[in-house]
Amino acid sequence: MSTDKPPIAVLGAGSWGTALALQFARSGRTVRLWGRDSTQLARIDADRCNARYLPGAGFPDSIHVVADLADCLHGVRDIVVSVPSHAFRETLSRIAPLLDDDARVCWATKGFELDTGKLPHQVAQEILGAERHVAVLSGPTFAKEVGAGLPTAMTIAANDSSFAGELATTLSGDNFRAYTSGDMIGVEVGGAVKNVLAIGAGISDGLGFGANTRIAMINRGLVEMTRLGVALGARTDTFMGLAGMGDLVLTCTDDLSRNRRMGLALASGKTVDEAQEEIQQVVEGVLAAKAVKKVADELHVIMPICNEIYRILYEGVSPKEAVGTLMRRGLKPE
Repeated sequence: MSTDKPPIAVLGAGSWGTALALQFARSGRTVRLWGRDSTQLARIDADRCNARYLPGAGFPDSIHVVADLADCLHGVRDIVVSVPSHAFRETLSRIAPLLDDDARVCWATKGFELDTGKLPHQVAQEILGAERHVAVLSGPTFAKEVGAGLPTAMTIAANDSSFAGELATTLSGDNFRAYTSGDMIGVEVGGAVKNVLAIGAGISDGLGFGANTRIAMINRGLVEMTRLGVALGARTDTFMGLAGMGDLVLTCTDDLSRNRRMGLALASGKTVDEAQEEIQQVVEGVLAAKAVKKVADELHVIMPICNEIYRILYEGVSPKEAVGTLMRRGLKPE
């Protein structure tokens, strides 16, 4: 499919960046795909497929793999950043001097910045300036299913409604539907906290606690997510939508979730490092647990489930001990 529209740059050639590149290409846009690993990029370009992260999802001719970052961004108005949270600031700092004045930046990165406790839009504002149009993509989406073209819905939140609307129109198609929002804080908090809670869901199921425990953890986890988001200025109703409850349920209940698989591995007796080695991809919930605790403590937000997951990951508390601590908490109204 040909188009006269300018190309879109996707920065990050992991599973989610590749899936987004494929979805933009399906909508008729030319896509430039860049990643930090030049060797991996060369392999992707030769194979016309990201065999490591999305095997079987072949690239159409409209996806161009570009190894040079400046070349990738030249003449591009819309940039999609899809890198792990720990690489987000560095990536924005690299692209900032390369952006055209009218360039707009969106990201699929999820999580608080560990050192500062800032959300991605705050980091973006600091580096790119308050006037830059920015957006965040989030919601219940597994890269493998998006790459395969299976029906999917997600949320796009932006500081400019026209930018959100244009992105939604571009991404949407026969098997993809994007909703828009103005609540960047809520969408970003949902994307960060759900990864922590998914580790807890994996631990619960790995210990054989059953459906009652799983749904109680998801429901009370949603309460914790909402508390933190509202304390940061988010809207309560955002957490009832795709970027809140939707993403939480997906990540907690399906084994495509790396965070859930981390929890299952921990329940089986593996260490965090052993589980990470087994999964072979970044498990965002591990660092997110530390960042969420930092922010919650500073705001005096009560998040007992997230706190126990932190203790399992960083203080050597056993999963069964953490569950016991949660169950012995004082009773209170819901």
